[in-house]
Amino acid sequence: MNSLQELWEEILKVLSRQLTPTAINAWFSDCKVVALEDCRLILHTSTNFKRDIITQRYGETIRAALYDLFSSDFELLVLAGDEINDFEAGVREENSLPEMEGYTFDHFIVGNSNKFAHAAAVAVADKPGKAYNPLFIYGNSGLGKTHLLLAIGQAIHARDPKQRIAYIKGDEFTNQMVKAIREGTAEEFRTKYRNVDLFLVDDIQFIAGKQSTQEEFFHTFNNIYEAGHQIVITSDRPPIEMSTLDDRLRTRFEGGLMASIQPPDLETRMAIIRNKAAHLGLILSDEAVVFIASNITSNIRQLEGVIKRLTAYKEILNDVITIDMIRKIIDDIARTGPEIPKPELIIQETAKYYSLKPEDLRGQSRSKNTAMARQVSMYLMRHLTNLSLKDIGEQYEGRNHATVLSSIRKVEDLMQKNSEMSGVIRDITSNITSKNSNL
Repeated sequence: MNSLQELWEEILKVLSRQLTPTAINAWFSDCKVVALEDCRLILHTSTNFKRDIITQRYGETIRAALYDLFSSDFELLVLAGDEINDFEAGVREENSLPEMEGYTFDHFIVGNSNKFAHAAAVAVADKPGKAYNPLFIYGNSGLGKTHLLLAIGQAIHARDPKQRIAYIKGDEFTNQMVKAIREGTAEEFRTKYRNVDLFLVDDIQFIAGKQSTQEEFFHTFNNIYEAGHQIVITSDRPPIEMSTLDDRLRTRFEGGLMASIQPPDLETRMAIIRNKAAHLGLILSDEAVVFIASNITSNIRQLEGVIKRLTAYKEILNDVITIDMIRKIIDDIARTGPEIPKPELIIQETAKYYSLKPEDLRGQSRSKNTAMARQVSMYLMRHLTNLSLKDIGEQYEGRNHATVLSSIRKVEDLMQKNSEMSGVIRDITSNITSKNSNL
């Protein structure tokens, strides 16, 4: 059963066993299913009189039919006449998505690094639940994953405001689940996310390793998927690189379409700069555009940050935009933004923690202490930088990506089994952060 119309046809079959065709036509000819949500079926009919008859005479039969179909008790709400307008207004308010302004397909700059993910997102927005389900978009932070996620939501909502849309971040899913258990509202939590037409999940990597969260998410995923509704997920890495992700979830994520987003090339960065500037009413010279695109190479959010600061300088000080001004803004963003430590610093601080030399970690020694330190440094490099597995391997005399992935997984497994390893990771990370901020 893939639609509300099919559901209604099943209910009419049950009613036709008790009523004559004349009675069916009299009471249900203009009756339509509005929604099925929160264990409640919502119908609409033309008059108050028909509503009362349907509710009083046939409500129990309809609820029994729903129980046979779903093995669950349902409430019945019948709207009459103009009551449908108030209901739909409430649906539109409930389905509002966060941070929607600007996150549309029209505002997304397509280049070689993201054209496949963009095309997949457009296809999903055009045919939700039919094109690619689930759609799994992955890539480093600041490359446009959330933009595509919200663009899908906005396109579907604009076409049909009655579509039930849920958006949530991976860590917030955990927080809400824990709160629901604590407050005794677990059933309401499940209903909220399992009975939607479009499920948008940002940064799914945060649920990896959290068994209770993964169990709940697994059932939520299944409910939505089996109902034929669309799921879109973003992550900073593909499922195979999440070593503590449940195999059941990994296979489901990989069973849809996976699309990666890579850092934009120079041409795409220049197009993004011009687009952002145009939307803010800022005119930049070709020299300025090239300078910005050449100095910020891997993070679209930083490009946006530069454009916004230049706009503020122009509006507040009415200054002429110069290369020196742009250079100063870029330097400020680099100082105030999150610093990405160099691989050398990570290896240096990890080696120091284990009373070793950096050359020991890069070399071929297989002593237990050295091997452990090497694995920890690989784990930290994966989580503190934007380097790929292949790039990390090149820091250790050309070790391949499989070796790096195996090392990362070993550290993650140790962190799950005992708190001591988690403490080691926190200590070394703190050392790296402290040293990095002083460079």
